[in-house]
Amino acid sequence: MTTLTGATARRNKVSASGPGESVPRAELLLAWYDRHRRVLPWRAKPGETADPYRVWLSEIMLQQTTVKAVGPYFMKFVARWPRVTDLAAASLDDVLRMWAGLGYYSRARNLHACAVAVASAHGGAFPDTEEGLRALPGIGPYTAAAIAAIAFDCRTMPVDGNIERVVSRLFAVEEALPKAKPEIQRLAATLLGPSRAGDSAQALMDLGATICTPKKPACVLCPLNEDCLARHQGEQETFPRKAPKKTGALRQGAAFVVTRGDELLVRTRPEKGLLGGMTEVPTSAWLAEHDEKAARAAAPVLKDLARWRRKTGTVTHVFTHFPLELSVYASEVPKGTRAPKGMRWVKIATLADEALPNLMRKVIAHGLGGR
Repeated sequence: MTTLTGATARRNKVSASGPGESVPRAELLLAWYDRHRRVLPWRAKPGETADPYRVWLSEIMLQQTTVKAVGPYFMKFVARWPRVTDLAAASLDDVLRMWAGLGYYSRARNLHACAVAVASAHGGAFPDTEEGLRALPGIGPYTAAAIAAIAFDCRTMPVDGNIERVVSRLFAVEEALPKAKPEIQRLAATLLGPSRAGDSAQALMDLGATICTPKKPACVLCPLNEDCLARHQGEQETFPRKAPKKTGALRQGAAFVVTRGDELLVRTRPEKGLLGGMTEVPTSAWLAEHDEKAARAAAPVLKDLARWRRKTGTVTHVFTHFPLELSVYASEVPKGTRAPKGMRWVKIATLADEALPNLMRKVIAHGLGGR
């Protein structure tokens, strides 16, 4: 059980989770939401029924990604694949190409697998229960709850980062994340009213995104400010409490940018693992104990290869579990040179059509610079 600070009568009154306390807060939230809800491309307008496909697609895209970044990708996806059955009929390569630049590429693979499962096992209709949704590829507890609440109005409360922040401040949850998650989930459920579960969840999401922001929250505009324990303590920005973040050791390697006239040498990464199924230029292994000479030995072997030129500087990228630093080597081969096994030539002018992760876009730009 989470220990809450300030054991005052007001604290006990505010943090009570009985119906008498939760219903007024739920009503305040919904009244605020009806006036200030965000207009988002995947969100149903007032009076409209939410489309489960659009809700699901947006929730997958929004994992570890901002609303601003997701918007254009969402619009591209629904323009090309307006229904889940359309997405299921697409090739994984096409999905990865459309996803390129959005990051966390396992989401794209799971997205396609889920669409196939919905189309083949459910007749193109998403299950309308949390249990049924969680059985689908790539859908965890949060995503299942979000789809169930928003698309089917099931009485459940999904807890994303925004809701986590609002709830931890409202109740002054002292335990640090991630251990505090179960208690925050329990407290968040007390903010559900007797109806409009989807709107309740989206109200809290919007409150966290626009009012109860990580820094300098606009407490004076918050519909729950009178009840907020963190505000009464003057410690809004210190919640949620977080355990020290562990950063993985720096990994290093070498990347090889080879051109053949107006073409570039690339390959496809293995389906499983980091950046699975994405396009890349050849690289060495990414190791914590880096040896530049050994990394150079991983360079592709091609006939009539010009001398390797090590480009000035390095390309850096931060993954979830470790930072990466790549040295970039560039070279050229004559027209007609065959690609090594497992690699292929692609037109530099058509690289936008390749499933290139942001890391590789940076590597290629660095390697081609000054050609």
